[in-house]
Amino acid sequence: MLVLSRKKNERIVIGENIVITVVEVRGDRVRLGIEAPQEVPIHRSEVHEAIVKEQTEVVEQVPQASAEVTSRED
Repeated sequence: MLVLSRKKNERIVIGENIVITVVEVRGDRVRLGIEAPQEVPIHRSEVHEAIVKEQTEVVEQVPQASAEVTSRED
């Protein structure tokens, strides 16, 4: 993991098209601004984990649903 120190209004550049700006530092909280192409998804970690969990549950249900359809057609 790369660890960087930044002050308010300083930036971090990732690749050619992602820029993270420190917008505000207040106590133990930091507000970040993120500029990235629209096709790059940006989520807080807890939101990302919920999305992955939901997608995993859907994928796990698909074989069961297709098996039910097959058995009903027989």
